[in-house]
Amino acid sequence: MKLSVCMIVRDEGLTIRRILNIVSQFADEIIIVDTGSKDRTKDIVHEYTDKVYDFEWVQDFSRARNYSFSKATCDYVMWLDADDYITPKNIKKIKQLKQNLNFDCCMCKYILPYSTFAHLEYYRERIVRRVSQFKWKGFVHEAITPCGKIVYSDIEIEHRKIKCGDPKRNLKIYRYHKKLGESFDARSAYYYAKELYYTGFYVSCIRALNKFLRYKDNFVPNVQDAILCKARCFDMINQNKKSISVLLNYAKDEVLSAEMCCVLGDSFVKLKKYNQAIHWYIIALSSRDDIQSGAFCDGQYMGVYPCLQLCCLYYTLGDRIKSEYYHKKSKRFCPNHPAVKFNEQFFKNLNKK
Repeated sequence: MKLSVCMIVRDEGLTIRRILNIVSQFADEIIIVDTGSKDRTKDIVHEYTDKVYDFEWVQDFSRARNYSFSKATCDYVMWLDADDYITPKNIKKIKQLKQNLNFDCCMCKYILPYSTFAHLEYYRERIVRRVSQFKWKGFVHEAITPCGKIVYSDIEIEHRKIKCGDPKRNLKIYRYHKKLGESFDARSAYYYAKELYYTGFYVSCIRALNKFLRYKDNFVPNVQDAILCKARCFDMINQNKKSISVLLNYAKDEVLSAEMCCVLGDSFVKLKKYNQAIHWYIIALSSRDDIQSGAFCDGQYMGVYPCLQLCCLYYTLGDRIKSEYYHKKSKRFCPNHPAVKFNEQFFKNLNKK
């Protein structure tokens, strides 16, 4: 079976060669759709493939993605972004997978680092059977609905961004479509609210999240994340009691994620209710979020973060033994974390006295 790799690009001169050097190792066909580059992107791309197409940007990522898929001719189609990265280990896994392409949709893990010591990870639909005619949907944060024979692979794709674009780009796209009077489905309503959060419009975000939560066809992980985002918004506007109320009301019917537990703990800390905070950080440590559910999973909330908080809280309450216990536990999770290193030196100096 042969594999097409499709990408949509614009002004990606800093990263495009990196990903094309990787893709060239396993792709039978490379398709590039350019939405209006002004730099050397297209010149670089032509060194790797002659299947380069122009597409007029219409404020809609799905339309560009679908156009790129329409140009594919191989049995299977894989999508990538210009600032994605695949390690040699995972390149090998893709080559092995190509020997047994027998599915409609392959889900691969997507790794999104946001600091030196933390990252989000979740499964994305990454490789699909071309004749199944999968379609992308969504102006922004576009996605394909997995169906047919779905398999979960241990292949990991990393998103390694080099340049920082306009932080309000996605919000502007949503506002453009709102101005045209276009209706949003549940998924678009959710991501529109998230863009309001990312850009600091917390009160507007709460209103948008409330509107999203009234949809009946919600994807459960998005509902859970919307509740979490709503709680974080109340925290950001210093309404910590409302943040707690949002999460505790949700907890009456659903199990809280590790991150939700940590946000509850943080809110109780701000209210100086340390024993309640300790309760939720301990629950976070025992949580095991299900990444195959489609939810965004941030491993630090099941490990180093609650340990650091518990270390600090127990020391504040005068329980040095438990404080040091959670420091040692945090060290096992992430020994090079700056806060862990600080605590290590702190306890060394303390023990010398």
